[in-house]
Amino acid sequence: MNSPLTHFDAQGQAHMVDVSGKAVTHRVARATGSIRMLPATLALIQGGHAKKGDVLGVARIAAIQGAKRTSDLIPLCHPLPITRVAVEFRIDEAASTVHCEAQVETLGQTGVEMEALTAVQVGLLTIYDMCKAADRGMVMQGIRVMEKKGGKSGDWSAED
Repeated sequence: MNSPLTHFDAQGQAHMVDVSGKAVTHRVARATGSIRMLPATLALIQGGHAKKGDVLGVARIAAIQGAKRTSDLIPLCHPLPITRVAVEFRIDEAASTVHCEAQVETLGQTGVEMEALTAVQVGLLTIYDMCKAADRGMVMQGIRVMEKKGGKSGDWSAED
C-alpha cells in the first residue's frame, strides 16, 4: 500500500519528492492566520507608536521575504520561482486581533502552499517580535491554507 505521505520512500526514508514529470502550471495558494493581543498593544500598532516603528509595514516585508526563503527553512521543500506574493493585514478591534492573509503564485511543477503558510507565520512572528516588549502573551492562531489552485490535483478550498 502506498503511503499518502509523499516525502518518504518505500523504505520509510525521508526524501525530496521528484517533480520532474509534473507539468509547469500556474499555481496559487492562499493562507491565513491571526495574532491576538492586549487591546493596548493593538492600539500601539494602530497608532504607529510601537517602539520599533511601522509594525504592519515591517511585517508585510518580512512575510514576503519568508515566502521567498521557504525552501531554506523547510528541509524537503523545493526552491520555487515565485512570481507574486501579496500580504494583507486586517485589524479586528473587537477581538483585539490582527489577521494576516498571504497569496503566493508561481509558474512551476509544485504548489506554493508552504510558501503561503510561511509568509503568514513570518508576518505574525514579526508582529510578535516588534510588540513583545509591550505584550509577551500574544497568541498566534488559526494558521492554515484556505485555498490552492493549479496542478494535477486541481483546485481546493477550505470548508469554512
